Amino acid sequence: MERAYELYGLKSEEYEKIAQRLQREPNLVELGILGALWSEHCSYKSSRVHLRKLPTKASWVVQGPGENAGVVELDQQVWLAFKVESHNHPSYVEPFHGSATGVGGIIRDVLSMGARPIALVDSLRFGLPPDLRILRGVVRGISHYGNCVGIPTVAGETYFEECYRTNPLVNAFCLGILPAGRMLRARGKPGNLLFLLGSATGRDGIHGAVMASAEFGEDRQEKLPNVQVGDPYFGKKLIEAVLQAVEEGLVEGLQDLGAAGLAGSASEVASKSGCGVELWLHRVALREQGMEPFEILLSESQERMLLILQEDKVERLKELARYYHLEGQVVGMLTEGDTFRAYMGEELVAELPVSLIVQEAPVYEKPYAEPEYIKTLRDFDQRALPEKDLRESIHKLLASPNVASKRWIYRQYDHQVGTNTVLKPGGDAAVLRVKWVVKPELRSDKLIALTCEGNGRMVFLNPYEGGKYIVAEALRNLACVGAKPLGITDCLNFGNPDRPEVMWQLVKAIEGIAHACEFFQVPVVSGNVSLYNETVERQELRNIYPTPVVVAVGVLTGKSPMDHQFKERGDMVFLLGDLKRERSVAGSEYLKVIHGKVLGDVPAVDLEKEKRLHGLLLELIEQRLIKSAHDVSVGGLLLCLLESLFDTDLGLELNFFVEDRLDFFLFSESPTQVVVSTDKERAQALRERAQAWGVDWLLIGRVREEGLFTLTNNGETLFESSVAELQELWESPLRGLL
Repeated sequence: MERAYELYGLKSEEYEKIAQRLQREPNLVELGILGALWSEHCSYKSSRVHLRKLPTKASWVVQGPGENAGVVELDQQVWLAFKVESHNHPSYVEPFHGSATGVGGIIRDVLSMGARPIALVDSLRFGLPPDLRILRGVVRGISHYGNCVGIPTVAGETYFEECYRTNPLVNAFCLGILPAGRMLRARGKPGNLLFLLGSATGRDGIHGAVMASAEFGEDRQEKLPNVQVGDPYFGKKLIEAVLQAVEEGLVEGLQDLGAAGLAGSASEVASKSGCGVELWLHRVALREQGMEPFEILLSESQERMLLILQEDKVERLKELARYYHLEGQVVGMLTEGDTFRAYMGEELVAELPVSLIVQEAPVYEKPYAEPEYIKTLRDFDQRALPEKDLRESIHKLLASPNVASKRWIYRQYDHQVGTNTVLKPGGDAAVLRVKWVVKPELRSDKLIALTCEGNGRMVFLNPYEGGKYIVAEALRNLACVGAKPLGITDCLNFGNPDRPEVMWQLVKAIEGIAHACEFFQVPVVSGNVSLYNETVERQELRNIYPTPVVVAVGVLTGKSPMDHQFKERGDMVFLLGDLKRERSVAGSEYLKVIHGKVLGDVPAVDLEKEKRLHGLLLELIEQRLIKSAHDVSVGGLLLCLLESLFDTDLGLELNFFVEDRLDFFLFSESPTQVVVSTDKERAQALRERAQAWGVDWLLIGRVREEGLFTLTNNGETLFESSVAELQELWESPLRGLL
């Protein structure tokens, strides 16, 4: 058994702890179980101590972190379940199946709460230039699974940076709805049976949790068997079968079979239930011959759920399985005590304390230290930057992959299946209606908003301020459509935590996110941590940017949402927010694309001013004092204005009076800025409400009928172009790649 533990991702001191606890050496099956459940992916052993800093409670939170998904109250009729999770490593090894099973897995996490999944969101990172094998495979995998299973992908974001070339990020989010008071957890009591429902079990995905907890070298192809293979048609049947079982009152709890397969799900159910568990592996339906106990326990074959039920419900559940053409069989039971036992026929193949598998997984407080690069990058004086030709800068930015339209990606997704989508992808946030949950009388007239943010470049420059920055932007996006936040879920994508500089990035980013969430009183109700996003290739070490991704869920305060597009000729265009601060181009797309630099300190968010801006926006939208609202973000003010024009057949006449550098004013990505439009009759009321809220305002232009974009500063026309020409530049950079 010498050093066999390394094959299962365990360290020598972890193996010694196991042997001492058992007073014997574990067998290979037990070692595989512990290796999977003690992996970073399952145990969060490097991050757990810091995740406790995140605020998780509020009066409307029904279920916070610790279950398959978080649950919040929408109203007295409907609750919302949601979570985001990563599938980064599998998507690098096998992009299509890696991304598809990421979608399938997060759907089942939400289903595990007894909720019907109704919406998907994806956050993607690719290399620059992109590896087309990875780019095409990931987008096709997401679209294949979501489209086939009939759940719309309604929002998302995509960034391109050199650091993601060998570590693409694929984060998938799902939101589901359930009747208030009918939430299920992964819990039961001794005597309950465990019913495995769904697809047959194969050899795919074994060691998937271990693979997700290790850095990559040049052995990518050797890891192909670790990647799961999904089937969205089975996924759809499983959703309907589980929801019918829930509606009929057949189950007491649910657990997805994800990381570590049956071993992981059964041990987690036992741990949460405070009891032991027996598994009868010979009863598991297999799709491959000759599978060993180790393979049956740790297979991560997709489209499988563990249902917790009483014995008198088994026959009806078998009938449902046959009706939906799914495999269904009792494969174990919860027992008194604290022991996990797995049998293959009469043979006992594994016997471990449940507490050792789950609660006693190691927790590390790893050392961390500020990286040397921080001081170097912050030594930046933007005033020394040479001024560039304005037309050339605008054209280059529009063609930048991070600024350019992502329509070429989201057009692959069916974002209207289910007919709940009110605001489609392409704006600040998607908006959904809730038509019904289980029965037509169980409905809500509330509208739900979803948005996704994760600017890794800003977090790279200053993890703490970057963490605040992305939370503020996500909540600002909700405010732009007229929504108040209910909660967020986060996916923390970082490099190797054994490196003190990476651990420092993780700690500071969590603290920044926690600070912002506490200030805004927005709970973090679920999430995921993805570490070891690092590759050693040709003796070169490549870490990703520290990339925490935040998905914010909100509820609209009014009956209809606000969108980002200008509406009518003659409308006045205002800039609202924190406008008296210095315009910083640190970390901006302008600084990188035009000047070839990633430098500076993150423009710090003034959280009090940010909060006042959100309050003002919600009031303006509720009272219908504005016609559009759009957050200033990647690309800066000028790109925000152009995005508000595209697809409208309108034009815009801008009149600035900027004495300092105009390029900084136009392309800064400083936070707390929103562009709104309104007509002349309501403009005065807008100014008065902005003043009452203590929010700066600036009239910057008027919408014109003809499709012409004109920019004037201090009376001099500096730029003029047709909107159609600019939109073509914005649409075309990566069009056709898919």
